[in-house]
Amino acid sequence: MSDSLTSFLGHKGSTVHSVAPNATVLDAVRKMNEKRIGALLVCESSELLGIFTERDVLCRVVDSPRDPATTAVYEVMTTEVVTVHPSMSVEEAMAVISEKRCRHLPVIEDGALRGLVSIGDLTRWASRNQEDHIRDLVNYITGKYPV
Repeated sequence: MSDSLTSFLGHKGSTVHSVAPNATVLDAVRKMNEKRIGALLVCESSELLGIFTERDVLCRVVDSPRDPATTAVYEVMTTEVVTVHPSMSVEEAMAVISEKRCRHLPVIEDGALRGLVSIGDLTRWASRNQEDHIRDLVNYITGKYPV
């Protein structure tokens, strides 16, 4: 499972969904629902300003209470974004998610956004790699290796 995030993004893809900082929370939530995702990066031009997540909606909009139709994303987004480098391994990225208690990690290289990985993405990747490893071990033990 020592694959780098570069390799990971090569399989997953580097598509990142974003929203402008002046978009309303309602528009951002609709986009998240449409794309079936839990976060949008908040960008202006190519600059990463923050991240807007389901948790932001719950804690800073619903619990405030603020009107999602009139509240701008920049008012409630998370501004301290934890980022990672594409050379980082999947295991290291999982450790960052656990340590920093975040669910999404923008992948940044030389100031440019290369992709976004989520805890769900990383868990699926790790699970598939473990399944492959177990199958290889079983094949080896039963004399069917290499397949």
